[in-house]
Amino acid sequence: MALTGVASAAWSQAADLSSQAVAPQGFVDVRQFGAVADGKADDTAALQRAIDAAGKKSGGVFLPPGVYLARELKLRAGVALVGVPGWNYSSPGGSVLRLASADASCLLNLTDARGATVDGLALDGRLLGQNVHGMFTNRTEFGKHEDAFRIERCQVTRFSGDGLNLSKAWCFSVRHCMLAFNGGDGLNLRGWDGFILDNWFSGNKRAGFGARFENASLTFTSNRVEWNHEENMVVVGGDGYQITGNFFDRAGTCGLALRKGSRPCKQFTITGNFFKRSGKFANPESHDSAQILLEEAHGVTCTGNNFECGRDDGGTGVWSPSYGIVYTGLVDCVVTNNAMNEGALRTLLLDAGGTADGAIVRDNPGRVFRLDQPRN
Repeated sequence: MALTGVASAAWSQAADLSSQAVAPQGFVDVRQFGAVADGKADDTAALQRAIDAAGKKSGGVFLPPGVYLARELKLRAGVALVGVPGWNYSSPGGSVLRLASADASCLLNLTDARGATVDGLALDGRLLGQNVHGMFTNRTEFGKHEDAFRIERCQVTRFSGDGLNLSKAWCFSVRHCMLAFNGGDGLNLRGWDGFILDNWFSGNKRAGFGARFENASLTFTSNRVEWNHEENMVVVGGDGYQITGNFFDRAGTCGLALRKGSRPCKQFTITGNFFKRSGKFANPESHDSAQILLEEAHGVTCTGNNFECGRDDGGTGVWSPSYGIVYTGLVDCVVTNNAMNEGALRTLLLDAGGTADGAIVRDNPGRVFRLDQPRN
């Protein structure tokens, strides 16, 4: 996309940016608006002034590497907020936005940020407050126009709420990000028409990805979803998902759960994913101790996935899950050609009842794992 070239040029001219308010490519440097980036001074006012200035001409805001202590910031429509992505798996780095106040609703407010881009930032919530989100949209109704914002190469960690809380958002993308170690979900969605590609969802206290209200039309591809305390991915009453080529590892409950809400989940394609050792915290007698749970789903294709039970790294912890795929009340669904070698401890496929004649469940080769038999 065009921004990537512009952002790269801006980074290569960091020395020029440090001495002028407006970069040749239309970026403004937050330091020229008074930002200190020492992790001690409150940079909120300076950052907001830079964002507002860029918002007047759909410009870009460049945050050179440093730690910017801030309270809630409001991103404007058409603005590109760009930093240097120097973060790693366990800690922020590069251009860091660090939450300054436990009283904030979020650190970065995207409610009015139609057509905006957030690229290359590390957002650190410090686990301050209660239910404080990293980025969020806050609306009473869906907007009249597509949001069309992009979140790219960002790390969003240690917020007491969700990493991303996108409420009543539609048409957006989240790519190449890490949403981890938050008190809620990595990404909590109430909306539709999203592209969620090539991200980490790691170690969140609820789900890695959760959609529990209106949700539809999502492409969820090539993500690593791991070690979340509840489901790695949970969708309630959703419609029109492509879930392809993801790695689901060590969920607290189900690796993937399609749950019935006010209506069933409909028209899902689940293919080419790897489900490993789900159900770490689940009651082994419950259906939550499963790699996949399909609860009264309609029109779902679940094929070509791979399953493996296991326990924690280093050969410690409980073995899980009890079940490979648990299904109930399926209508016009296909569950075939999944490889389930040692995919569960008790039962590979558990029919919990109510499945209609229109469902096909067959040709899923595998065997349960026996704890009394050493692995090769």
